[in-house]
Amino acid sequence: MSGEAIGYDAAGIQVLEGWEAVRKRPGMYIGSTDERGLHHLVFEVADRAVNEILAARSGSIDITLTPDGGVCVADDGPGVPLDRAEGSGSPGLEALLTGMHVGARPGNRRDVALGFCGVGPAVVNALSRRMTAEVRREGVRWVQEYARGVAVTPLTEAGATTGSGTAIAFRPDTDIFGTAAYSFDRLAERFRELAFLNRSLDISLTDRRDPAASRSERFRFPGGARDFVVFLDGHPTEPAPTDVIAFEHEDPRMAGVLEVALRWYGSREGQVRSFVNSRPTIDGTHAGGFRHGVVAAVDAYARKRRLLKATDPGLDTDRICAGLTAVVSVKLDRVEFEGATLGMLGNPEVHGCVEQAVREHLGRWLEEHPERAAAVLDRIIRTDHGADDD
Repeated sequence: MSGEAIGYDAAGIQVLEGWEAVRKRPGMYIGSTDERGLHHLVFEVADRAVNEILAARSGSIDITLTPDGGVCVADDGPGVPLDRAEGSGSPGLEALLTGMHVGARPGNRRDVALGFCGVGPAVVNALSRRMTAEVRREGVRWVQEYARGVAVTPLTEAGATTGSGTAIAFRPDTDIFGTAAYSFDRLAERFRELAFLNRSLDISLTDRRDPAASRSERFRFPGGARDFVVFLDGHPTEPAPTDVIAFEHEDPRMAGVLEVALRWYGSREGQVRSFVNSRPTIDGTHAGGFRHGVVAAVDAYARKRRLLKATDPGLDTDRICAGLTAVVSVKLDRVEFEGATLGMLGNPEVHGCVEQAVREHLGRWLEEHPERAAAVLDRIIRTDHGADDD
């Protein structure tokens, strides 16, 4: 340092009160203030409703994009509790919508986190020009209004009702998000994915922003990962050499459960989609274990059938996985991600568990379906020996 000393005392510390910090730097809480940030708001509000279904307290969720640029997330659960929340002087509803919950919750295999940081609906409230919460509980309908994170009306009884549930409607603050707009297709992609990975989910997404072009989709897939593979394959013109091969396996060594579905098609480009506790991942010990398990099962079968000689090198991983569509989903009680983006699973024990399960289940399928196994092996071996030089 040179010249005049720079003073530093308490006067230089900026203190932001209430929701000022969230509104001043929203990207720290929801990632961005563009379309991606808007989607994050929806996921943070829908998070609670999704987990109500997974806990068997609710049956379905309806998410609606409204003409005023807002969103309404409604479920048919028991309704958010209205009595005083533990550690808070506020009713449970108000505590949920005005109390900060920063930091990803620990979770377990039965818990789904839709958002990245797990900040909760209170941050959505803070970034909304208006939020309305409606609770139907024990025969009574209750309503409360909020603006920019603060309750502007008391929790008010609004008459008798049948059924139960919670509906949270919010309109993002245009002072923060400008002209950014929701993408129906991007939202549908994530909710469809969740429904594939969690068979009990029943989610409807409706776009009413343009009355002349309203659209709606329902996401419910009892077939789980098997249905996911069929969806990913689309509508190819040629028949597949195999049906979808799918299995579930629980392994106490990794304190979790594995669901795998796979199928070979004629396309040279394969796609393997991996997930941890319903969160998309780019790679990790689960994905690595899957690849090694597939290679081990196919190579062992080829040698047993003398399609490969003892002196032949092992089949190439890229060749085996060419044209392979697969979904690999693990749900763990103790998740260890590598890095802050949560895209890489680090649990070392998962690799061996997944590899063994895939090797055993795929190996059994190959033995039980010799004709289909021969079609797969013929394609792999011809490709491995340069059939692509045509």
